[in-house]
Amino acid sequence: MAERRLHGRSAAPGLAHGMVAVLDPGLAERRPAGEAAEETAALQQAIAAALAELEMQVRRLADDAADMLGFQLAILSDDELARPAWDAIVGGASADVAWCDVMAAEIAHYAAGDEYFAARTADLEDIRDRVLRQLTPGSEAAAIPAGAVVVAADLPLSRFLSIDWLRGGAIVLTDGSPSGHVAMLARARGVPMVTGVGGAPASLAGVEALVDAVSGEVVLDPSDATRADFAAKCRTEAAVSAGRAEYRYRDARTADGARIKMNLNISDIAELDGLDPAICDGIGLVRTELLFRDQAALLDENTQFEAYRRLAVWAEGRPVTIRTLDAGGDKPIPGVTIDGESNPFLGLRGIRLSLRHPDLFRTQLRALARAAVHGNVRIMLPMVTIPAELEAARAMLNEAVDSLAAEGIAARRPALGIMVEVPAAAIAIDEFNAGFFSIGSNDLIQYVTAAGRDIAAVAELANPRNPAVLRLIAAIVRHGAEAGREVSLCGDAGADPALVTTLLRTGLRSLSVAPSALERTKEAVAATDLRLTLP
Repeated sequence: MAERRLHGRSAAPGLAHGMVAVLDPGLAERRPAGEAAEETAALQQAIAAALAELEMQVRRLADDAADMLGFQLAILSDDELARPAWDAIVGGASADVAWCDVMAAEIAHYAAGDEYFAARTADLEDIRDRVLRQLTPGSEAAAIPAGAVVVAADLPLSRFLSIDWLRGGAIVLTDGSPSGHVAMLARARGVPMVTGVGGAPASLAGVEALVDAVSGEVVLDPSDATRADFAAKCRTEAAVSAGRAEYRYRDARTADGARIKMNLNISDIAELDGLDPAICDGIGLVRTELLFRDQAALLDENTQFEAYRRLAVWAEGRPVTIRTLDAGGDKPIPGVTIDGESNPFLGLRGIRLSLRHPDLFRTQLRALARAAVHGNVRIMLPMVTIPAELEAARAMLNEAVDSLAAEGIAARRPALGIMVEVPAAAIAIDEFNAGFFSIGSNDLIQYVTAAGRDIAAVAELANPRNPAVLRLIAAIVRHGAEAGREVSLCGDAGADPALVTTLLRTGLRSLSVAPSALERTKEAVAATDLRLTLP
């Protein structure tokens, strides 16, 4: 067949060569309806089994993926979800038909809602299919061959997690978003991914594909010449990656000698296994809502203390910035966050949620103050909007330290800073008496541009190079310099080599990135000459 070229957007950089495997949901034919009691029991058992499977998957994961599955866990745990199905079964419907009808209505409701809800339809489809597979044994989706180029309209999170990416492969989506959850995991795990190529996935089945997820190009049925050019590109990229190893233990310095602090973003203590603290200047972000994925752990002061202590000891005196619970939005925690908020990203999340649950917040502050005895622990508050939130947290921290002293428990008051991700805080940054500031670029960009980061249709608008975003970053940095307070950036933008120079030109001198992005970010810093005047 003649060579075909498709063009989309890079969601996770990299190169891959393989045969196309079109994602098959693998759902069996619908079953005949039995007696109402039989069908009710079958659906109840299927939901329970799907929920148990999901809970096991969440416990087994050790990174952001577990948090991303939290939405599915919260939805499937809601007894109200299946209530209409019981009436349909009494009316003569089979369990699978009743479940499909309920989920179709739920998916339509979400699709008709705001951007946040529209972005969750893929999760609902995944929930629907999990239960259907339990209702129809033997209907598991076909396994994806090792090294395949997986093509789909969109890729459910559970299917991404079920594929062995250690043996190569890539993702090509006809729809999808570069800022969705699967894209975030693909970047973290080094899986090349291109989104928005258009067309029908089925039309691409069984052909050879070359995926350039740097430029966003996918070549189908490549000619011998194109295949040879691609192989040369892969060899060059492999050599470049090997060359980056020299930056691992280097200080990050620009070509003109400016020293840039390079910190790590950590979502699980296991990420530090085998890492030498000498490769970085400290830990710039610890996502505590990912360290503790159930309420029982959050309520246990000693469990939290031990985790924070291990981080502090690992860092050997380097700063360890631990963000307090940033639940809410797309990170629900059953029993803590509120179900059914009309717009969770603008609802009760971050510091708002912590102040609403003072016992939970007090436990975390006590654990952090105890851990500060063992290293340079700093506390960062997420989603701060007004100075009163910072002051309320400061009062609770002082109270926690005083109570520990009264009990004879060793503790130290850590520095207290804020994450700058709400435009109201960024614009009036001089109103906040924080010990340090860390810019959360992911949320700041989506709030400034009014473009949800999971929404493919507006992905072009969620641009870190937007002048309004860059001006806010520059203003925050300028205030930090004037006030003598450190300013860092810990969002995805800091790990994008194409953005590093732009960010450093705002005045930023501290970045925090995932461990996997450290070397390439240091390389991008070294290639930046701040003396040059750019057009």
